[in-house]
Amino acid sequence: MTAPTTIATRVRDRAGTHPGAVALRAKDFGIWHEVTWAGYWDQVELVGHALLSLGVDPGDRVAIHSENRREWLYADLGAVAVRAVTVGLYPTNPASEVAYLLSHSGARVLIAEDQEQVDKALAVLDALPDLERIVYLEPRGIRGRYDNPLLLAWDDFLALGAAHREEHPDAVDQRMRQVEQDDVMTLIYTSGTTGPPKGAMLTVANVEFAVETLVEGGGFTSPPPSPDDVTLSYLPLCHVAERIFTTWFSASAGIRVHFAESIETVQPNLREVQPTILFAVPRIWEKVLASITISAASATRLKRVTTRFWLRVADRLGDALVRNGGRHTAATRLKYGIGWVFCYRALKTRIGMRHVRYASSGAAPISPDVLRFFMGIGVPVHEVYGMTENSAIATGNRPGRVKVGTVGEPQPGVELRIADDGEIQTRHAGVFAGYWRDEDATRRAMTADGWLRTGDVGEWVDGTHVRITDRMKDIIITAGGKNVAPSEVENALKTSPYIKEAIVLGDQRPYLVALIGIEHDTVGHWARQRKLAYTTYRDLAEKDEVRELVQGIVLEVNERFASVEQVKKFRMLPKELDHEDGELTATQKVKRSALAKVYGELVDDMYLGGTNARGTGARGTNARGTNAGGRS
Repeated sequence: MTAPTTIATRVRDRAGTHPGAVALRAKDFGIWHEVTWAGYWDQVELVGHALLSLGVDPGDRVAIHSENRREWLYADLGAVAVRAVTVGLYPTNPASEVAYLLSHSGARVLIAEDQEQVDKALAVLDALPDLERIVYLEPRGIRGRYDNPLLLAWDDFLALGAAHREEHPDAVDQRMRQVEQDDVMTLIYTSGTTGPPKGAMLTVANVEFAVETLVEGGGFTSPPPSPDDVTLSYLPLCHVAERIFTTWFSASAGIRVHFAESIETVQPNLREVQPTILFAVPRIWEKVLASITISAASATRLKRVTTRFWLRVADRLGDALVRNGGRHTAATRLKYGIGWVFCYRALKTRIGMRHVRYASSGAAPISPDVLRFFMGIGVPVHEVYGMTENSAIATGNRPGRVKVGTVGEPQPGVELRIADDGEIQTRHAGVFAGYWRDEDATRRAMTADGWLRTGDVGEWVDGTHVRITDRMKDIIITAGGKNVAPSEVENALKTSPYIKEAIVLGDQRPYLVALIGIEHDTVGHWARQRKLAYTTYRDLAEKDEVRELVQGIVLEVNERFASVEQVKKFRMLPKELDHEDGELTATQKVKRSALAKVYGELVDDMYLGGTNARGTGARGTNARGTNAGGRS
């Protein structure tokens, strides 16, 4: 019987057919270095042999705690090749979360990037009885300073693999031939917005369904991905979406992957790489839009006038494309062609998207206004939908059939229904095998007739596309019994380049209020233009002028919503939200319940009828005793 195809066998086979083609590129000391498919597979095979030499058995867990880099893929696929289970950790996970994830998964081997990640593991070692080895990638600060028998340098780890391969040359191949469809390939831990993270078990069959649907079936791009395509890897690889675009797309279609130097260098790296396929979460799209706003405002007078003119044209183009499903008419194509010469070519080159033929946004809701903007300047961003538990396969807006404000149509092979309570439910071959060591949570995730509960509330649009209104757990029921989806209001607020975070609250309360965090760079630029001196984020956020700026945005957004959906009062967040402070998940999703508790005094103040020196009412009386009304 032929062994199942896996991500590892795909890399091996491509190395056999295209050994000299470029698979990966990464920057070392300012220079891009290439890895061929032959070199890629050689490293994967070495890691597989090294894991075998350490006694890793089928089903054992191998954890990876690192930024995106070549070794992440080598370790991931090396584990898959020997039927081990990959467990990814976010680089920002603090020591307490590292302890939970490693102990809960029972990881035997940890691949840690550097001293920072090694220190986190060593600090909680007493809670990790299953951990037998910590392999570190960067020796600086570790080699010669740490005396712990668990530690093993990456070069020494690969040397073990080389020795094992010399002695047992067929050992990895033998393991690969023993692979079964229901082997758990990876544990992907959920964000943990409502409790401890849960480890979703994705099998070989789950991942192959994702590959066949998205790549071979053209589920996203048209035409499908190919070796001519280029992508930039920068979102955490332990997240299912980045695993698709970096590892699964590459292994199956031969896409050339470039690794960003860091999350802070994404925009300059985009300019260097100019990818053809690009995935980003809404926060990235919003940040790029904010950077364009700052650049336009900082330009010379002539360039500023020209840019603003063509961005107004782009707004109209975006409106036309939205009405036409993302397709150009002869008239819009002519206008865009002229705009390309005078503005859009240079603009897209500057933001690193000149050659993007397919872009997508997922993992969280995005404002239609943001999508409309990028469509107008010629970056075809398609909102897609999926979750870890269904291998990120559910729906997607297809080129030429875009309905902005929806997450698209069900992917080929996907059954999707909306239950009586509005919950979106899916059923297909990519639905996960369950939660690791949590049978109760697995039972709660599935319906009696075998459908996955997504926890998202949605509705059909024109009978073909799905619109998500919110998470079921986030729906606000006001004291008057009205149901409100806070994400719609939040996304409308975050469309402004001056607002980074907006958390709308009001469950069992008489009206809605919001905690608002400013976009530091954009508001800072706005303040400097007005010669407003400030020192810290908090100092800037507390300026009367900044609160008035935000109040104007809130009032403008309120005009789009019915009275019950309007934000009546808001308070400024005194700091930027942070994962390590427990305010955000590792994927930058807001922990709504945690914020309501941490900033409980600010929230209560908005319902006690008073104001304080740090907040302003968006409706009613503010700190200056004036009224600011919204649409009734």
